[in-house]
Amino acid sequence: MKAFQFGAGNIGRGFLGQLFFESGYRTTFIDVVDAVVEGLRKRESYPIHLVSDETTKIEVRNVTAVHAGDMDAVARVVAESDIGATAVGVSVLPRIAPALAGGIALRFSDPAAPPLNIIICENMIGAGSFLREQVRAALDPAHHAALDEKVGFVEASIGRMVPVMTERERSIDPLLVCVEPYCELPVDRAGFRGEIPEIAHMKALDNFQGYVERKLFVHNMSHATAAYLGHLRGHEYIWQTVGDSAIRKEVEGALFEACRGLVRKHGLDPVDLHAHAEDLLDRYANRALGDQVARIAKDPIRKLGPNDRLIGTGLMCLDQGVEPRHVALGAAAALLYDHPDDPAAIEVQRVRTEHGPEEALRTFCHLDPDHELARLILEQLGRLQRGEWPD
Repeated sequence: MKAFQFGAGNIGRGFLGQLFFESGYRTTFIDVVDAVVEGLRKRESYPIHLVSDETTKIEVRNVTAVHAGDMDAVARVVAESDIGATAVGVSVLPRIAPALAGGIALRFSDPAAPPLNIIICENMIGAGSFLREQVRAALDPAHHAALDEKVGFVEASIGRMVPVMTERERSIDPLLVCVEPYCELPVDRAGFRGEIPEIAHMKALDNFQGYVERKLFVHNMSHATAAYLGHLRGHEYIWQTVGDSAIRKEVEGALFEACRGLVRKHGLDPVDLHAHAEDLLDRYANRALGDQVARIAKDPIRKLGPNDRLIGTGLMCLDQGVEPRHVALGAAAALLYDHPDDPAAIEVQRVRTEHGPEEALRTFCHLDPDHELARLILEQLGRLQRGEWPD
Protein backbone atom coordinates (compact mmCIF):
# COMPACT_ATOMS: atom_id res chain seq x y z
CA MET A 1 0.00 0.00 0.00
CA LYS A 2 1.15 3.53 -0.77
CA ALA A 3 0.76 6.82 1.12
CA PHE A 4 1.87 10.37 0.42
CA GLN A 5 2.68 12.99 3.02
CA PHE A 6 2.86 16.68 2.11
CA GLY A 7 5.30 18.13 4.63
CA ALA A 8 8.24 16.20 6.06
CA GLY A 9 8.56 18.31 9.20
CA ASN A 10 7.93 17.50 12.83
CA ILE A 11 4.31 16.40 12.42
CA GLY A 12 4.79 14.86 8.98
CA ARG A 13 7.73 12.69 10.01
CA GLY A 14 7.13 12.66 13.76
CA PHE A 15 3.48 11.58 13.63
CA LEU A 16 1.89 10.75 10.27
CA GLY A 17 4.97 8.95 9.01
CA GLN A 18 4.95 6.73 12.09
CA LEU A 19 1.23 5.94 11.71
CA PHE A 20 1.53 5.08 8.02
CA PHE A 21 4.57 2.87 8.68
CA GLU A 22 2.82 1.03 11.51
CA SER A 23 -0.17 0.52 9.19
CA GLY A 24 1.89 -1.14 6.45
CA TYR A 25 2.20 1.73 3.96
CA ARG A 26 5.19 2.81 1.93
CA THR A 27 5.21 6.59 2.38
CA THR A 28 6.46 9.23 -0.04
CA PHE A 29 7.18 12.55 1.63
CA ILE A 30 6.73 15.71 -0.42
CA ASP A 31 8.77 18.67 0.80
CA VAL A 32 10.91 21.64 -0.29
CA VAL A 33 13.90 21.11 2.02
CA ASP A 34 16.58 19.59 -0.19
CA ALA A 35 18.57 17.97 2.62
CA VAL A 36 15.50 16.23 4.03
CA VAL A 37 14.30 15.07 0.61
CA GLU A 38 17.72 13.70 -0.34
CA GLY A 39 18.21 12.09 3.08
CA LEU A 40 14.88 10.27 2.91
CA ARG A 41 15.56 9.13 -0.65
CA LYS A 42 19.01 7.81 0.19
CA ARG A 43 18.26 6.10 3.49
CA GLU A 44 14.60 5.13 3.03
CA SER A 45 14.21 5.38 6.81
CA TYR A 46 14.53 7.82 9.71
CA PRO A 47 14.49 7.69 13.53
CA ILE A 48 11.86 8.93 15.97
CA HIS A 49 12.61 9.30 19.69
CA LEU A 50 9.61 9.11 22.01
CA VAL A 51 10.86 11.11 24.97
CA SER A 52 9.61 10.85 28.55
CA ASP A 53 11.27 9.42 31.66
CA GLU A 54 12.76 6.85 29.32
CA THR A 55 13.38 7.37 25.60
CA THR A 56 11.93 4.83 23.16
CA LYS A 57 13.48 4.71 19.70
CA ILE A 58 11.50 3.89 16.56
CA GLU A 59 12.99 3.38 13.11
CA VAL A 60 10.42 4.37 10.48
CA ARG A 61 11.18 2.43 7.28
CA ASN A 62 9.74 2.05 3.78
CA VAL A 63 9.90 5.76 3.00
CA THR A 64 11.14 7.93 0.18
CA ALA A 65 10.66 11.55 -0.92
CA VAL A 66 10.13 13.84 -3.89
CA HIS A 67 10.74 17.56 -4.09
CA ALA A 68 7.53 19.60 -4.03
CA GLY A 69 8.81 21.61 -6.97
CA ASP A 70 8.75 18.57 -9.24
CA MET A 71 5.07 18.87 -10.13
CA ASP A 72 4.99 15.90 -12.50
CA ALA A 73 6.56 13.58 -9.93
CA VAL A 74 4.22 14.82 -7.20
CA ALA A 75 1.19 14.29 -9.45
CA ARG A 76 2.25 10.70 -10.11
CA VAL A 77 2.71 10.04 -6.39
CA VAL A 78 -0.74 11.45 -5.56
CA ALA A 79 -2.38 9.56 -8.43
CA GLU A 80 -0.90 6.22 -7.39
CA SER A 81 -1.43 6.43 -3.61
CA ASP A 82 -4.06 4.74 -1.45
CA ILE A 83 -4.10 7.47 1.22
CA GLY A 84 -2.50 10.87 1.78
CA ALA A 85 -2.03 13.58 4.37
CA THR A 86 -0.89 17.17 4.76
CA ALA A 87 1.07 18.82 7.58
CA VAL A 88 2.46 21.95 5.95
CA GLY A 89 0.92 24.87 7.83
CA VAL A 90 -2.25 26.74 6.91
CA SER A 91 -0.45 29.41 4.88
CA VAL A 92 1.11 26.76 2.62
CA LEU A 93 -2.14 24.95 1.75
CA PRO A 94 -2.87 27.17 -1.29
CA ARG A 95 0.62 26.43 -2.60
CA ILE A 96 0.15 22.65 -2.55
CA ALA A 97 -3.32 22.80 -4.14
CA PRO A 98 -2.03 22.83 -7.75
CA ALA A 99 0.09 19.73 -7.09
CA LEU A 100 -2.90 17.96 -5.56
CA ALA A 101 -5.04 19.04 -8.48
CA GLY A 102 -2.51 17.58 -10.91
CA GLY A 103 -2.52 14.25 -9.10
CA ILE A 104 -6.31 14.14 -8.87
CA ALA A 105 -6.69 14.87 -12.57
CA LEU A 106 -4.20 12.11 -13.43
CA ARG A 107 -5.83 9.59 -11.09
CA PHE A 108 -9.39 10.18 -12.25
CA SER A 109 -8.58 10.23 -15.93
CA ASP A 110 -9.56 6.60 -15.30
CA PRO A 111 -13.26 6.73 -14.30
CA ALA A 112 -12.89 3.42 -12.46
CA ALA A 113 -10.13 4.72 -10.14
CA PRO A 114 -10.93 4.19 -6.46
CA PRO A 115 -11.59 7.10 -4.04
CA LEU A 116 -8.70 8.99 -2.50
CA ASN A 117 -8.78 10.32 1.06
CA ILE A 118 -6.44 13.06 2.28
CA ILE A 119 -6.05 13.62 6.03
CA ILE A 120 -5.68 17.35 6.70
CA CYS A 121 -3.43 17.85 9.73
CA GLU A 122 -3.53 21.63 9.96
CA ASN A 123 -4.32 23.96 12.84
CA MET A 124 -7.41 25.45 11.20
CA ILE A 125 -11.12 24.89 11.73
CA GLY A 126 -12.63 24.11 8.33
CA ALA A 127 -9.28 23.17 6.78
CA GLY A 128 -10.86 20.37 4.76
CA SER A 129 -13.39 22.53 2.95
CA PHE A 130 -10.78 25.27 2.53
CA LEU A 131 -8.31 22.95 0.81
CA ARG A 132 -11.05 21.37 -1.31
CA GLU A 133 -11.94 24.79 -2.74
CA GLN A 134 -8.28 25.63 -3.32
CA VAL A 135 -7.89 22.41 -5.29
CA ARG A 136 -11.13 23.05 -7.18
CA ALA A 137 -9.80 26.43 -8.34
CA ALA A 138 -6.67 24.72 -9.73
CA LEU A 139 -8.50 21.74 -11.26
CA ASP A 140 -9.94 21.37 -14.75
CA PRO A 141 -13.76 21.56 -14.42
CA ALA A 142 -13.96 18.19 -16.16
CA HIS A 143 -12.72 16.64 -12.90
CA HIS A 144 -14.90 18.62 -10.46
CA ALA A 145 -17.45 15.83 -10.18
CA ALA A 146 -14.71 13.34 -9.26
CA LEU A 147 -13.32 15.84 -6.74
CA ASP A 148 -16.67 16.01 -4.95
CA GLU A 149 -17.63 12.37 -5.23
CA LYS A 150 -14.32 10.54 -4.87
CA VAL A 151 -11.86 12.75 -2.95
CA GLY A 152 -12.20 13.01 0.81
CA PHE A 153 -10.61 15.95 2.62
CA VAL A 154 -10.61 14.57 6.15
CA GLU A 155 -10.00 17.00 8.98
CA ALA A 156 -7.87 15.80 11.89
CA SER A 157 -7.08 17.02 15.39
CA ILE A 158 -3.37 16.83 16.20
CA GLY A 159 -2.60 16.47 19.88
CA ARG A 160 0.97 15.11 19.85
CA MET A 161 3.44 17.66 21.21
CA VAL A 162 6.68 18.19 19.29
CA PRO A 163 9.09 20.64 20.95
CA VAL A 164 11.84 22.59 19.25
CA MET A 165 14.87 20.31 19.03
CA THR A 166 18.24 21.42 20.34
CA GLU A 167 21.27 21.88 18.10
CA ARG A 168 22.83 18.84 19.75
CA GLU A 169 19.81 16.69 18.86
CA ARG A 170 19.90 17.96 15.28
CA SER A 171 23.61 17.23 15.03
CA ILE A 172 23.01 13.59 15.95
CA ASP A 173 20.94 13.02 12.82
CA PRO A 174 19.32 15.61 10.52
CA LEU A 175 16.35 13.27 10.03
CA LEU A 176 15.78 12.64 13.74
CA VAL A 177 12.48 13.80 15.24
CA CYS A 178 11.85 13.89 19.01
CA VAL A 179 8.20 13.73 20.12
CA GLU A 180 6.13 12.81 23.14
CA PRO A 181 4.75 9.25 23.37
CA TYR A 182 1.07 10.38 23.10
CA CYS A 183 -0.20 8.98 19.80
CA GLU A 184 -3.86 9.47 18.92
CA LEU A 185 -5.32 10.84 15.68
CA PRO A 186 -9.01 11.83 15.88
CA VAL A 187 -10.46 12.44 12.39
CA ASP A 188 -13.83 13.44 10.97
CA ARG A 189 -15.67 10.30 9.86
CA ALA A 190 -17.93 12.37 7.59
CA GLY A 191 -14.96 13.56 5.52
CA PHE A 192 -14.12 10.16 4.02
CA ARG A 193 -15.12 8.96 0.58
CA GLY A 194 -15.55 5.20 0.16
CA GLU A 195 -14.33 2.82 2.84
CA ILE A 196 -12.49 4.24 5.84
CA PRO A 197 -8.94 2.83 5.84
CA GLU A 198 -7.48 1.22 8.92
CA ILE A 199 -4.69 3.50 10.16
CA ALA A 200 -2.88 2.78 13.42
CA HIS A 201 -4.01 5.10 16.26
CA MET A 202 -6.61 6.83 14.03
CA LYS A 203 -10.09 7.31 15.50
CA ALA A 204 -12.88 8.19 13.04
CA LEU A 205 -15.42 10.23 15.01
CA ASP A 206 -18.99 11.29 14.35
CA ASN A 207 -19.01 14.28 16.73
CA PHE A 208 -15.78 15.65 15.29
CA GLN A 209 -16.51 19.34 15.86
CA GLY A 210 -16.62 18.62 19.57
CA TYR A 211 -13.12 17.14 19.37
CA VAL A 212 -11.83 20.06 17.29
CA GLU A 213 -13.00 22.39 20.03
CA ARG A 214 -11.61 20.04 22.68
CA LYS A 215 -8.18 20.47 21.10
CA LEU A 216 -8.47 24.26 20.89
CA PHE A 217 -10.37 25.04 24.09
CA VAL A 218 -8.84 22.40 26.38
CA HIS A 219 -5.37 21.54 25.06
CA ASN A 220 -4.31 24.77 23.34
CA MET A 221 -5.99 27.01 25.92
CA SER A 222 -4.44 25.30 28.95
CA HIS A 223 -1.03 25.13 27.27
CA ALA A 224 -1.15 28.87 26.54
CA THR A 225 -2.41 29.69 30.04
CA ALA A 226 0.47 27.75 31.59
CA ALA A 227 2.94 29.53 29.30
CA TYR A 228 1.73 33.10 29.87
CA LEU A 229 1.46 32.66 33.63
CA GLY A 230 4.80 30.88 33.60
CA HIS A 231 6.43 33.84 31.87
CA LEU A 232 5.15 36.15 34.60
CA ARG A 233 6.71 33.85 37.19
CA GLY A 234 10.04 33.67 35.36
CA HIS A 235 9.86 30.05 34.23
CA GLU A 236 11.69 28.85 31.13
CA TYR A 237 10.05 25.45 30.58
CA ILE A 238 6.45 24.26 30.60
CA TRP A 239 7.26 21.49 33.05
CA GLN A 240 8.31 24.18 35.51
CA THR A 241 5.01 26.00 35.11
CA VAL A 242 2.84 23.01 36.01
CA GLY A 243 5.24 22.22 38.86
CA ASP A 244 4.46 25.69 40.28
CA SER A 245 1.46 25.08 42.55
CA ALA A 246 0.04 28.58 42.02
CA ILE A 247 0.07 28.21 38.24
CA ARG A 248 -1.19 24.63 38.32
CA LYS A 249 -4.17 25.73 40.42
CA GLU A 250 -5.12 28.34 37.81
CA VAL A 251 -4.59 26.01 34.85
CA GLU A 252 -6.72 23.35 36.54
CA GLY A 253 -9.41 25.97 37.07
CA ALA A 254 -9.30 26.99 33.40
CA LEU A 255 -9.50 23.35 32.34
CA PHE A 256 -12.52 22.79 34.58
CA GLU A 257 -14.30 25.80 33.05
CA ALA A 258 -13.56 24.69 29.48
CA CYS A 259 -14.64 21.11 30.16
CA ARG A 260 -17.93 22.22 31.69
CA GLY A 261 -18.63 24.36 28.64
CA LEU A 262 -17.84 21.59 26.16
CA VAL A 263 -19.96 19.04 28.00
CA ARG A 264 -22.91 21.41 27.78
CA LYS A 265 -22.28 22.38 24.16
CA HIS A 266 -21.38 19.06 22.54
CA GLY A 267 -22.53 16.44 25.04
CA LEU A 268 -18.99 15.08 25.42
CA ASP A 269 -18.56 12.46 28.12
CA PRO A 270 -17.53 14.41 31.24
CA VAL A 271 -15.51 11.55 32.72
CA ASP A 272 -13.50 11.10 29.52
CA LEU A 273 -13.06 14.85 29.12
CA HIS A 274 -11.75 15.38 32.64
CA ALA A 275 -9.46 12.35 32.27
CA HIS A 276 -8.11 14.00 29.10
CA ALA A 277 -7.50 17.22 31.04
CA GLU A 278 -5.60 15.36 33.77
CA ASP A 279 -3.57 13.54 31.13
CA LEU A 280 -2.64 16.89 29.57
CA LEU A 281 -1.26 18.14 32.87
CA ASP A 282 0.82 14.97 33.19
CA ARG A 283 2.12 15.46 29.63
CA TYR A 284 3.00 19.10 30.29
CA ALA A 285 5.10 17.88 33.22
CA ASN A 286 7.30 15.78 30.91
CA ARG A 287 10.76 17.28 31.53
CA ALA A 288 12.35 15.29 28.74
CA LEU A 289 10.35 17.24 26.15
CA GLY A 290 12.15 20.44 27.16
CA ASP A 291 9.13 22.38 25.91
CA GLN A 292 9.90 26.08 26.28
CA VAL A 293 7.52 28.73 27.60
CA ALA A 294 8.60 31.10 24.81
CA ARG A 295 7.61 28.57 22.13
CA ILE A 296 4.11 28.07 23.50
CA ALA A 297 3.59 31.78 24.26
CA LYS A 298 4.88 32.95 20.87
CA ASP A 299 2.64 35.27 18.82
CA PRO A 300 0.13 36.50 21.42
CA ILE A 301 -1.72 38.46 18.73
CA ARG A 302 -2.85 35.22 17.10
CA LYS A 303 -3.52 33.52 20.42
CA LEU A 304 -5.65 36.45 21.63
CA GLY A 305 -7.77 36.33 18.46
CA PRO A 306 -11.56 36.22 18.89
CA ASN A 307 -11.83 32.60 17.71
CA ASP A 308 -8.56 31.29 19.12
CA ARG A 309 -7.64 29.43 22.31
CA LEU A 310 -8.13 32.07 25.01
CA ILE A 311 -10.90 34.37 23.84
CA GLY A 312 -12.64 31.58 21.93
CA THR A 313 -12.71 29.45 25.08
CA GLY A 314 -14.00 32.33 27.18
CA LEU A 315 -16.79 33.12 24.73
CA MET A 316 -17.77 29.45 24.47
CA CYS A 317 -17.96 29.19 28.25
CA LEU A 318 -20.14 32.29 28.54
CA ASP A 319 -22.43 30.97 25.80
CA GLN A 320 -22.86 27.80 27.87
CA GLY A 321 -23.51 29.62 31.14
CA VAL A 322 -20.04 29.04 32.61
CA GLU A 323 -18.13 32.00 34.06
CA PRO A 324 -14.53 31.73 32.73
CA ARG A 325 -12.60 33.50 35.48
CA HIS A 326 -9.52 31.29 35.20
CA VAL A 327 -9.55 31.45 31.40
CA ALA A 328 -9.75 35.23 31.72
CA LEU A 329 -6.63 35.18 33.91
CA GLY A 330 -4.75 33.38 31.11
CA ALA A 331 -5.91 36.02 28.62
CA ALA A 332 -4.86 38.81 30.99
CA ALA A 333 -1.42 37.22 31.32
CA ALA A 334 -1.19 37.11 27.52
CA LEU A 335 -1.84 40.87 27.42
CA LEU A 336 1.21 41.27 29.68
CA TYR A 337 3.50 38.95 27.68
CA ASP A 338 6.55 41.06 26.86
CA HIS A 339 9.21 38.78 25.41
CA PRO A 340 11.71 41.15 23.72
CA ASP A 341 12.34 38.82 20.76
CA ASP A 342 8.67 38.37 19.88
CA PRO A 343 7.40 41.09 17.49
CA ALA A 344 3.76 40.28 18.27
CA ALA A 345 4.42 40.61 22.00
CA ILE A 346 6.08 43.97 21.43
CA GLU A 347 3.05 45.19 19.45
CA VAL A 348 0.59 44.05 22.12
CA GLN A 349 2.62 45.90 24.77
CA ARG A 350 2.76 49.04 22.60
CA VAL A 351 -1.01 49.17 22.17
CA ARG A 352 -1.68 48.31 25.81
CA THR A 353 0.73 50.87 27.26
CA GLU A 354 0.04 53.69 24.78
CA HIS A 355 -3.73 53.31 24.44
CA GLY A 356 -4.78 51.24 27.45
CA PRO A 357 -5.90 47.64 27.95
CA GLU A 358 -9.42 48.43 26.70
CA GLU A 359 -8.02 49.35 23.30
CA ALA A 360 -5.85 46.21 23.31
CA LEU A 361 -8.99 44.15 23.86
CA ARG A 362 -10.72 45.92 20.97
CA THR A 363 -7.72 45.59 18.65
CA PHE A 364 -6.61 42.02 19.28
CA CYS A 365 -9.63 40.29 20.83
CA HIS A 366 -12.44 42.19 19.07
CA LEU A 367 -14.08 42.73 22.46
CA ASP A 368 -15.77 45.95 23.55
CA PRO A 369 -14.78 46.88 27.12
CA ASP A 370 -18.37 46.44 28.31
CA HIS A 371 -18.49 42.81 27.13
CA GLU A 372 -18.71 40.32 30.00
CA LEU A 373 -15.51 38.54 28.96
CA ALA A 374 -13.66 41.87 28.62
CA ARG A 375 -14.82 42.80 32.11
CA LEU A 376 -13.44 39.54 33.53
CA ILE A 377 -10.12 39.97 31.69
CA LEU A 378 -9.71 43.57 32.87
CA GLU A 379 -10.47 42.50 36.43
CA GLN A 380 -7.83 39.75 36.28
CA LEU A 381 -5.37 42.11 34.58
CA GLY A 382 -5.75 44.47 37.51
CA ARG A 383 -4.99 41.60 39.89
CA LEU A 384 -1.83 40.75 38.02
CA GLN A 385 -0.64 44.35 37.82
CA ARG A 386 -1.30 44.92 41.53
CA GLY A 387 0.65 41.81 42.42
CA GLU A 388 -2.40 40.11 43.89
CA TRP A 389 -1.68 36.87 42.10
CA PRO A 390 -0.98 34.23 43.23
CA ASP A 391 -3.28 34.17 46.23
